[in-house]
Amino acid sequence: MGLLDGLMGNASELDIEELASEFEPILANDEEIELGFKLIRDMFIFTNKRMLIVDKQGLTGKKVLYHSVPFKSISHFALESAGHFDMDAELKLWISGTEKPISYELKRGSDVVAIQKTLANCIL
Repeated sequence: MGLLDGLMGNASELDIEELASEFEPILANDEEIELGFKLIRDMFIFTNKRMLIVDKQGLTGKKVLYHSVPFKSISHFALESAGHFDMDAELKLWISGTEKPISYELKRGSDVVAIQKTLANCIL
């Protein structure tokens, strides 16, 4: 991911094997990582059970908030692909009990089909 992409809030796809190694200590016994993206320092990771939002805080990023969203609590989702004039794709997740969705912008070239399929397989 280039610096400009990171500053613009775009996401880049992460290697699943590296994520599995890094997050193995906090995954459930039968939980597997399916897909992961990084937004500057923060990440959102799709496993076969939940979406894990990793929010690195502070100047050093040593303080980390792990926001776990079980797929059963996602009431619906929307994924907008990039167009000719709109260069970014956007992912929106609505969580039960909240009005506003969790939103992420994905850079052009992000595998929106894989995201759509992962969410559909895990939620539906």
